[in-house]
Amino acid sequence: MVMDKASNLKNQFLIAMPCMNDPNFDHTVTLICQQSHTMGAFGITINRPADFNLGDLFEQLNISTNSTNLAEIPVFLGGPVQPEQGFVVHDTKKVWESTLSITDELALTSSRDILTDIAKGEGPEHFLLALGCAGWSSGQLEKEIQENIWLTSPATQEILFETPYKKRWHGAANILGIDLNLLSNIAGHA
Repeated sequence: MVMDKASNLKNQFLIAMPCMNDPNFDHTVTLICQQSHTMGAFGITINRPADFNLGDLFEQLNISTNSTNLAEIPVFLGGPVQPEQGFVVHDTKKVWESTLSITDELALTSSRDILTDIAKGEGPEHFLLALGCAGWSSGQLEKEIQENIWLTSPATQEILFETPYKKRWHGAANILGIDLNLLSNIAGHA
């Protein structure tokens, strides 16, 4: 896919090609939350679980919840940048202190107040919590796409919130009608 100056990757999935040699992004799907030609791009990887869950995070942050269902929700590794910062991708029924709109139906919040509301059962209906994010300097991501390191597809709430994380890589590519099992793990051009 050739990117021109008018292209915007916001609300797109970046799907790592099988030839991805960066261990931070091997077999990942990343939601692009912001992108501009002057500032670069910012996203959250949505299919790489951490080795702890939401209950563990609540305990570490001294946030109490009575919901065992919430406690078992996985936390994801959102990317190698700011790994200590939490980001919640969610539907937009409510706005919190640090909410960034991605679309009319999707937002990203990085303030603690959303976690408190989630613990009380007053949070968004659908959400995904990640620690860290992914970032690209101006032009870097567009260059990587031209080098066939990434596929892009429209982001869907079904992949974000309903598809099991182990199936998101293939599911995001299926939006394009692509079977990743049939692609070479060697970078190149057709």
